[in-house]
Amino acid sequence: MERITVVGAGSWGTALAMVLACNGHEVRLWGHKEEQINEINSNHTNAKYLPGISLPPSIKGYYSLEQALEGIATIILAVPTKAIREVLKNICSIINSPLTVVHVSKGIEPDSLMRVSEIIEDEMPDYLLNSVVVLSGPSHAEEVSLRHPTTVTVSSKDMKATDYVQDLFMNQHFRVYTNPDIVGVEIGGSLKNIIALAAGITDGLGYGDNAKAALITRGLAEIARLGSALGANPLTFSGLTGIGDLIVTCTSVHSRNWRAGNLLGKGQNLEQVLENMGMVVEGVRTTKAAYQLAEKMDVKMPITYALYDVLFNNKDVKAAVDSLMTRVKTHEMEDLANILGER
Repeated sequence: MERITVVGAGSWGTALAMVLACNGHEVRLWGHKEEQINEINSNHTNAKYLPGISLPPSIKGYYSLEQALEGIATIILAVPTKAIREVLKNICSIINSPLTVVHVSKGIEPDSLMRVSEIIEDEMPDYLLNSVVVLSGPSHAEEVSLRHPTTVTVSSKDMKATDYVQDLFMNQHFRVYTNPDIVGVEIGGSLKNIIALAAGITDGLGYGDNAKAALITRGLAEIARLGSALGANPLTFSGLTGIGDLIVTCTSVHSRNWRAGNLLGKGQNLEQVLENMGMVVEGVRTTKAAYQLAEKMDVKMPITYALYDVLFNNKDVKAAVDSLMTRVKTHEMEDLANILGER
């Protein structure tokens, strides 16, 4: 059994710590709030993020990052994308031997336009980094913590590392596939949050299943267009980190991005929405990054552009949705052929 530190004691980090603990690993769960860590150690709960869930007593909470990393060779990085650079700087100031970093964040950094694996490689010197692995897929923390059947994908440039992480997490409740396409896995997991925000908006506006089905389908086309332009395998987007993650995030009340979009559709502005959510909504920041990427790569992403206008240019949500319905006519199969490179 392995000794693993989960860096980030939010809902997803805690749920993954539970999977690892149930597999018999020695699990340390680091968080930056001392009161929360005391609750984890004393009550074996993390009520703010996973209410009603009892944590395995073998999970030990840590407030000191230095103590949490002592003697550790593998970490699960489960912090919001915007916090990753700061956390990595702190980690690099502490460790003196290389780590395998398994990141579970779904986002793209605005301005640098880096995926999370690229941020990790950018911040960590080679002598402190063994491998970077991404774990992604259709997986709500609330359901994972209840041991509901869940299936995810792991990917890395180092396939030995993906096999290692697959073995760490795999059990009868949590099935793990491997995929060598790290670009596609990260892009699919990140951009689906944009489409989930838009899906929430259509629900908030009171539009029906027809609208959401169209949004999910055309959203997948956008994800595949940008992903393919960045070098991803288009087939990745028909898998767990493409259509699978897109479906669960666009249709579930567990989805923060769907809930945020729903509030936008009901008339709240972005500031009100983020205040009411009380947790990070990755899709907001990723919308800005995807907009910048689409401009740079000259890729058509009408849903992303419409959402960007809502979030950052104060465009009326109904007007943004209506503008998508009145776009210049096009041919669906021609669009699909372009994604596959069959021009």
